[in-house]
Amino acid sequence: MYNTAFLDEGSRMAMLGRVSLKSFGGIVVVALTICGCTLGQTRGPVDPGVRGGPPGGVAPLKGLTADEMAFFQDGLVRFMEIEVVSKGSTNGLGPRFNSNQCFSCHSQPDAGGSSPAKNPLFAVATLDGAKNTVPWFIVQNGPVREARFKRSNGAADGEVHDLFVITGRSDAPGCNITQFDFLPAGNPLTGQGGNSNVIFRIPTPVFGAGLIEAIPDSAILANMQANASQKSAMGISGHPNSHLSGNVNRNANDGTITRFGWKAQNKSLLLFASEAYNVEMGVTNQLFPQERDETSGCLFNATPEDTLKFTTTPTTTGNSNTAVISDIEAFANFMRMLAPPTPAPATPASEKGRSTFAMIGCAHCHTPSLTTGTMIASGSSTSPSAALSNQTANLFSDLLVHHIGKGLADGITQGGAGPDEFRTAPLWGVGQRVFFLHDGRTTNLVDAVRAHRSRGSEANKVIEHFNKLSTQEQQEIIDFLRSL
Repeated sequence: MYNTAFLDEGSRMAMLGRVSLKSFGGIVVVALTICGCTLGQTRGPVDPGVRGGPPGGVAPLKGLTADEMAFFQDGLVRFMEIEVVSKGSTNGLGPRFNSNQCFSCHSQPDAGGSSPAKNPLFAVATLDGAKNTVPWFIVQNGPVREARFKRSNGAADGEVHDLFVITGRSDAPGCNITQFDFLPAGNPLTGQGGNSNVIFRIPTPVFGAGLIEAIPDSAILANMQANASQKSAMGISGHPNSHLSGNVNRNANDGTITRFGWKAQNKSLLLFASEAYNVEMGVTNQLFPQERDETSGCLFNATPEDTLKFTTTPTTTGNSNTAVISDIEAFANFMRMLAPPTPAPATPASEKGRSTFAMIGCAHCHTPSLTTGTMIASGSSTSPSAALSNQTANLFSDLLVHHIGKGLADGITQGGAGPDEFRTAPLWGVGQRVFFLHDGRTTNLVDAVRAHRSRGSEANKVIEHFNKLSTQEQQEIIDFLRSL
C-alpha cells in the first residue's frame, strides 16, 4: 500500500503496531469505460486510464539531512494513524467528522495522494458501533467527498458540513447528535443533480507540497505578468487569491499569496494541516482550539486535543525531538518533505503532446515549472534546506485562481476566489489519479479537459483550440498528461 523502504526499523515497527488499515482494504484501480464503446468504434481521443507502474510516492525529497528525515518519518507515521474519540492514544475524533485518518482520503496512488478508487468511508461510517447512514453521494466506486453548503439560515455559508457523527460509538457513550441532511439525492457517482445548496470537493494531493510552499510570491507574480499580451488575447486573466491587492488570493492577515486548497484558500502547510485535522476529523488543535459542535454529552476531551508535548520521552521513532511536536506540525513536516510525483519515461507521443499542450495555450495557466527560494525545513532553525531551496518544481500550475465558468462554478467565495474561480490544479501526478475536477464528477481525463469550457471560463479559447486539433494530436495531449 505504501513504500516503507526508506524508514528505519523502529518506524516500520511503529506503523505495524499503531496503524490498522484493515478498515479500508486495498486500493483497487478500476478500468475506465469510455462512452460504452470499443476503441475501434470511438471517435476522438481516449483516456487510457490510470497509469500503471509504481506510484511516484511515498518518498522523501532527495537530499534531506538526518534531522529532516527523522521529522519526515515521524510525520508519515502520524499521517497513517487512526483517530478515536476517547480512551485511546489518538483521541479527538468528532463530534462531527468526515473520516478518521489522513491516509484514508490521501491514498491514491500512495500516502499523500488523492481519493482512492475504492471508497473507504463505508467502513468509517459504522466503525466502533457508529450508527451513521452513508450519504447518497458516497458510493463504493466513487471519490471521497466533503460537502459544503452554499447558504444556511438565509446567509452565505460555504463551510464544510461533516458527513458523520460519533453517536453510537463505543468510545462516545451518551452522545446523541444527528447527521446533516444532504437530500434530495442526485447522481451518486457524479454528485450532480441533487440538493442545489450542497457542493462537493475531493482531496487535493500533497505530493511536492513543500516545494510549492517554498516558491516566492515574487516568482508567482512574475510568472503572472509573463506573456501578458498572449494571455490577454486568449481571455486569460488569473489572479492570486487576494483580499488586499485584488490581483491574487492573498492572506487577509499579512497580504502574502495563499496557495493551498481548491481555491488557494490556505496560506501554509501548517494551516492546511490544522484546518483539515479540525474540519475533516474534528480534532481541535492549537490553531483551531474549539470544537465545531459543542453539543452537551458529546465532548469527551479537554481542548485543544492536539498540542505540543512538553516531554523528552522518545517516540517509537527513537527521536526525542520529534516527540515534542504536535500532530499538525508533524503532518506539515511530512507534506513539506514529501517528494513530487515521478513521471513516466517520455515517449514520442507524450513529447509531441507536451509541445501541443503548450502551443494551444494550456501552459499559460498550467505553468510547467517554478523555482523555489531559500527555505528552512524542520530540523534546523538556521540552515536552509538543500532539498527545498533553489529547486525546480515541475508542478504545471501558476498557483493563481481563474474564472473557470458556469459549468464548474460551485457558488462559494473563499478569500479573493469567487464563485466560479479555482486555483490552477497542479498536474504533476495526474497520470495516476482516478477522479478529476474539484468535485470528482468524472474519471475520464478527456471529459475533464472539455469541462473547462463553459460560459465565463478563461479556458474557452484554449479548449476551442483543443477541439480543432486532429484526433491524433488530442490523443497525444492526453497521453502526455497521463505520463505526468
